Amino acid sequence: MARFTLPRDLYHGKGSLEELKNLTGKRAIVVVGGGSMKRFGFLDRAVGYLKEAGMEVELFENVEPDPSVETVMRGAEAMRKFEPDWIVSMGGGSPIDAAKAMWVFYEYPETSFEDLITPFNFPTLRTKAKFCAIPSTSGTATEVTAFSVITDYKKGIKYPLADFNITPDVAIVDPDLAETMPQKLTAHTGMDALTHAIEAYVSTLHCDYTDPLAMHAIKMIHNDLKKSYDGDMEARDRMHNAQCLAGMAFSNALLGIVHSMAHKTGAAYSGGHIVHGCANAMYLPKVIQFNAKNPEAAERYAEIARAIELKGDSTEELVAEIKAMNVSLDIPSGIKDYEGGIIDEKEFLDKLSQVAENAIGDACTGSNPRIPTQEEMEGLLKACFYGEDVNF
Repeated sequence: MARFTLPRDLYHGKGSLEELKNLTGKRAIVVVGGGSMKRFGFLDRAVGYLKEAGMEVELFENVEPDPSVETVMRGAEAMRKFEPDWIVSMGGGSPIDAAKAMWVFYEYPETSFEDLITPFNFPTLRTKAKFCAIPSTSGTATEVTAFSVITDYKKGIKYPLADFNITPDVAIVDPDLAETMPQKLTAHTGMDALTHAIEAYVSTLHCDYTDPLAMHAIKMIHNDLKKSYDGDMEARDRMHNAQCLAGMAFSNALLGIVHSMAHKTGAAYSGGHIVHGCANAMYLPKVIQFNAKNPEAAERYAEIARAIELKGDSTEELVAEIKAMNVSLDIPSGIKDYEGGIIDEKEFLDKLSQVAENAIGDACTGSNPRIPTQEEMEGLLKACFYGEDVNF
């Protein structure tokens, strides 16, 4: 038996933010990030709509990129004081992911963060509040997924938390919010969405329900991402839908080792964070080459190549196309060249064994079509650092 879970309601299209005025409740807390939603007026609009719905509204602002355990706990404490019956989070993946985790600790204060690391081990939610997610970026699709990524900075590890309980009740996918994304963010989030769709399509848990969503998202992203990056707002609007479709697919089919490595390298080095979407873009060609040693995965990659009408229908053609997309989006081929070389090579090599072990243990590894050994994972990570092809 398999399971397929999505939000109860998904509102999409320009102006759909206004649907907030139709939520029913007494109090809503709005969780947001660093200020872009306020600068562009969307936060004020959201608060206004919630007040029109007759709710008292409180804000929890300044959730950082790659939200921390500490931020989650502060937000949960604010929720326990305010006692909202709606948690509304808007912005990029970070505030929405943080709000999902806050939700758990609001309803179950005695829970520890360590309790949540085991996938699909959450307590039953909605005893106190429902959840509405409103994305402003076209990548994470956290508005429709059973995932939240939280960083333990003391350990230098990003943890993907996974449980169908944290799939939002309501998703509002309004492309007006995505039109404010800067160019680099458009590139990184777009490649994040492409990675979601491709990993979902080749996942060992893919099925008849997830395949059409993943494949249609791949075709849309391949067609529209570069146009969106170059400022075509109609393409930007379509990308907002495409990333959501990719999210529906991967939330139910799960992911693979591109994400395992992105999670475990993202906060591991003292030189700085590796932005998640950029990490996925750099690692994806190498993982496709590695996974293609599995004949079933190779055939599914070939299906993708045919669907996006590449000249050939092989893994090699798909890898070449993704590399070309990265070049067109100004994304480097490897960690060594990321942000001008902020990740020190010696530190990378010193931590290689531990990061590889952490990546193998990541929640996303189990559904990858080829499970790497410790030696193979170290080889993959080195290929990702130096921007090299994978031939093992």
